[in-house]
Amino acid sequence: MKILLTAINAKYIHSNLAIYDLRAYAGAYKEEIELAEFTINQRAEYILSEIYKRKPDILCFSCYIWNISYVRRVAEEFHKICKEVPIWLGGPEVSYESERFLQDNPFITGIMRGEGEKIFLNLCRYYHEEAKALEQIPGLVFQKGDEICVNLPETPVDLSDVPFPYENEDFQNKIVYYESSRGCPFCCSYCLSSVDRKLRFRDMELLKRELRFFIDRGAPQVKFVDRTFNCRRDRAMEIWRFIKKHDRGVTNFHFEVAADLLTDDEVAFLAGLRPGLIQLEIGVQSTNAETIEEIRRTMDLSRVKSVVRKIKEGRNIHQHLDLIAGLPMEDFKSFARSFDEIYEIKPEQLQLGFLKILKGSYMYSHASEYGMIYTSHPPYEVLSTRWLCYEEIQRIKLVEEMLEVYYNSGQFRRSISVLEEMFDSAFSMFESLGNYYESRGYLAQKHTRNQRMEILLDFAGETAAGQRERLREAAVYDIYARENAKSRPAFAPKMDGWKDMSRNYCKKGKLSHLERFFYEEDGQKRDKPYYILFDYENRDLFLHSAKERRIEEL
Repeated sequence: MKILLTAINAKYIHSNLAIYDLRAYAGAYKEEIELAEFTINQRAEYILSEIYKRKPDILCFSCYIWNISYVRRVAEEFHKICKEVPIWLGGPEVSYESERFLQDNPFITGIMRGEGEKIFLNLCRYYHEEAKALEQIPGLVFQKGDEICVNLPETPVDLSDVPFPYENEDFQNKIVYYESSRGCPFCCSYCLSSVDRKLRFRDMELLKRELRFFIDRGAPQVKFVDRTFNCRRDRAMEIWRFIKKHDRGVTNFHFEVAADLLTDDEVAFLAGLRPGLIQLEIGVQSTNAETIEEIRRTMDLSRVKSVVRKIKEGRNIHQHLDLIAGLPMEDFKSFARSFDEIYEIKPEQLQLGFLKILKGSYMYSHASEYGMIYTSHPPYEVLSTRWLCYEEIQRIKLVEEMLEVYYNSGQFRRSISVLEEMFDSAFSMFESLGNYYESRGYLAQKHTRNQRMEILLDFAGETAAGQRERLREAAVYDIYARENAKSRPAFAPKMDGWKDMSRNYCKKGKLSHLERFFYEEDGQKRDKPYYILFDYENRDLFLHSAKERRIEEL
C-alpha cells in the first residue's frame, strides 16, 4: 500500500513540516509513505500528472490559504481518473467549517481536523485493517454515503513524542522548518495560533541533538515556527547559548519573538553572536494603542522600539518587523503614522501585510461588527473596513510595492536615505514614488536594477532637483556596493579622471572596483574627492555588500 503525503508550497525553497512530521509519527508504516512537494508556481496539470505517476493507494494533502485552490483543483481531477483512491485533507484551511467544505467538495473522502499526527497514524492503521471503524477515530470528519460524520476531536500530542523528521533529508537550497513549541500564550484576534492556548514544549535534550544535527549538516537556514519563541526566557536563552557554542559559521536560525519581552541582558548576549547566526521576526502590526487593545494584543511599544534599536547597533542580526493594514480602529492616517513610526527605526526589513480573515479566528466570527469586507476566495484578504475604504487600501498597496523594491531589497540603501530628506514622511515618499510609477505605466513592466535607479533619479529630478547630484552619486554607490556592474550606468560619471588610479588599486580584475565620490554620507560636499575600493571577493557578513576601503586622494 502506498500513502502519498502531498504539499504544494508557496516557493521552491520552502518545505512543508507537516508532512514530514506525519510520516515520522506514523513510523510503523514509514516504508509505505511517500512525500511529494510541489509549488504554486507549477501548473496544476503538471502536479496532477506527477501524483498520478506515483500511483498512490491513498492520497493526502496539506492545506493552507496559499495552496487550497490548487489542492481542490488537483484533487477533483485526480478523483475523476482514480475514483477508487481515497483523498484526505488536513491543515488549517480545512480544519474549520469542515462539514461545509466536504459538502462543497464531494470528491474529498474526509478531513483530518486539527493536529494531524495521531489522526494520521490511526488512519494508517485503519487502512491496514488494524484499527476500529472510521467513526471511532478521533479528529476525523468524513463522507459516508449521503451523510457527513463528525467525530470527537483528538487530544493534543506530546511534542516530544514526535520523532525527528529530517534524518535523511537534503537541506541544500531549502529552508528547514522546525518546531520547538506548539500553541501561543497570546490571544490576538486575527491569528489562528491564539485558538490553541495549550502551550507545549519539546524536550530540551531532544531539541539540542536535533539542532546539532542541522549545524553539523550545514543546513543554510533553520526557521523556528514557534509563534512566540521567547515566551519562556530561560528556554530561549538556553537555545541561543547552545547554537552559539556549536556554531560552524554556516547555519542561520530564524525566530519569531516578542521584542518587548527581551531583557537588557538578553539583548547584550545577542550582540555577541556571529553576524548572520540568527535573525528575528517581530510582529508590531500597529502603533495605534486603540487598535492594539481591540485586537487583544499585548505589547509595550516603547520597549519594542528600544530593543530593536539596541539590537540594530550590533550590526549582526537581521530584524524583520511586521505591520498589518486593515486592522480595527486604524484608518488611513493612523496606518501612515504606524508606518512612519516603525520605518523610523530602520529595521533591515519592514513587511507591510494586509489583514487576512482566517476561518476559526476571532476576527472571522466578528467580521461584520468591524464592517470587514474581504475576498471570498483565499487568502481572504480585507477589501475595506469601517475605518479604511477600498481606495485607501489600494494606496497602501502602492506603498507596499515601492517598499519592497526600494527598501526591503537592500539594493538602494544610500539612495533612499538621500530621498528621505526630501519628504516629511516616509509613507508619503513611497506613495509619491508609487504614483510616479503608476502615472508612467511602469507598474506593469519589469525593470533591471539600473532602470529602477534611473526611474528614482527621474522622480527625484521632478521632486527636488537641488539634490539630484547628491542622489546621482548615492545611486552610483548603491550599484557598485552590490556588484561590479557589467556595463557602467548611464547616470555614472566617466572614469577618465581616475583610470590610472583604478588600475593601480584593482588588482583582482572584476573582483574589485574603484569609484570616486565628493559627497559624504551625511550630505556634506568636499572640495576634493575621495575614493572607495569595493572588494567583491570579501563581503560584509551582515549586509552582504562588498567590503569597502576608503582612499583619500594622494
